Amino acid sequence: MLTLAQVNKRYPTGDLALTDIDLTLPAGQVMALIGPSGAGKSTLIRCVNRLVEPSSGSIRLEGSELTDLSPRQLRSARRTMGMIFQEYALVDRLTVMENVLSGRLGYVGFWRSFMRRYPADDVAEAFRLLERVGLSHAIDKRADALSGGQRQRVGIARALIQRPRLLLIDEPTASLDPKTSRQIMRLIRELCAERHLAAIINIHDVALAQQFADRIVGLRAGRIVFDGKPNALDATTLTTIYGEEEWNKQEGGIQAESAVEIPTYSNWTGPQSTLAAAGAVR
Repeated sequence: MLTLAQVNKRYPTGDLALTDIDLTLPAGQVMALIGPSGAGKSTLIRCVNRLVEPSSGSIRLEGSELTDLSPRQLRSARRTMGMIFQEYALVDRLTVMENVLSGRLGYVGFWRSFMRRYPADDVAEAFRLLERVGLSHAIDKRADALSGGQRQRVGIARALIQRPRLLLIDEPTASLDPKTSRQIMRLIRELCAERHLAAIINIHDVALAQQFADRIVGLRAGRIVFDGKPNALDATTLTTIYGEEEWNKQEGGIQAESAVEIPTYSNWTGPQSTLAAAGAVR
C-alpha cells in the first residue's frame, strides 16, 4: 500500500528532521506515530503527501513513486490521501455541509465549488457521511458555531468524501477532552475498518494509541526507535522513545472503558442543506 525507503528530511536551517525512515503500511492497517515533540511525526506525515518535500528517499503509494510526480500528477495523487488536521482547517463562515463538500474540490474544480454546483451524487454522499459521523442535525450550522469534537467530525467527513485509500491524521485529539478524544479515535478506527482504509495517526496520547491502533511506530530525533504491536510497549521501550520517566506507575495496560455510543440520525427529517435549498445541485 505505502512504502517509505530511506526517507530523509533536512530543513534549510540544517536541522535534520527525519533520518533513514523505512516503513511499509499495508492496506487496512491503522498505524500510530508516537514520540516527543520535535521527533518528526508531523514531518513524516507531510512528506507522504508532499506538503513537506523530502530531501531524499523513496515514497511509493500503490506502486506510484510520489517523489517523482509533477504538480499536476501530485494533485491527482492527493485525491487518494485524505488529510485530517489538528486544527481542523475548516472555513468558519461556511456551513458544515459546505465544508464537507470542499473535500470534492480536487474532482469538481474551483469554479464549480465556488458556485456551489456540486454533483447530486456528491451531495448525497455528504449527507450519508454526516449521518455516519453524528452530525446530521448540524448540516446548516456554520463551522464557527461547532465544538471542537464536532469540528473534528466535519474534518473526518471532508477527508472521507475524497474516497481516499489512505488517511493521514495529524494529532486528531490534541485539542479535545478525554471523553471526546476516545470518541474520535473510536470513530476513526471504525471508519477505517468499514472502508478498509490504511491510516497513519500522529498522536501524543500513548494510551489512546495502544487502545485504537494496530501498530505503533515510535520516533525519537527523527529516527524510528520502535515498531511493533501496542502490547509490546513497556516502560523500557517508552523510556527509549521519550527518555526517562516514571513509566512503571502507568503499567497495567489500558482499562477498557464502556463504549460511548455515537448518535445516528437515520430518520432525519429536518431542514435540508442550504446548498440543496438554493438549487446548488446541477
